[in-house]
Amino acid sequence: MGIANSISPGAASAATLSPQLASPAATLGRGAKAAREFEAHLIGSMLESMEKTFATLPGEDAMPGADNYNYLGTQALSEALAAKGGFGIAAMIARHLPAHEGTG
Repeated sequence: MGIANSISPGAASAATLSPQLASPAATLGRGAKAAREFEAHLIGSMLESMEKTFATLPGEDAMPGADNYNYLGTQALSEALAAKGGFGIAAMIARHLPAHEGTG
């Protein structure tokens, strides 16, 4: 059984959850792109905090360079999660942006 067959037919896709953010980054407006980057930063902060809390065992020495490696992995994961809709924060921000554009 392949990966495509193992996904349940009722599972919601990123396009269903947040259609504005499921489009390629090149077609996003500045506001939607900023909203997605904001959500990626929030997710990254949360993941970084969780990684620092749970990644090491008491009494275990950290490997040299592990912090840099973990940071890069956390950033990549948070950007990927945000690109697929994340927690929906960017979609909420993008929905409310048109009402406030041009005011300031």
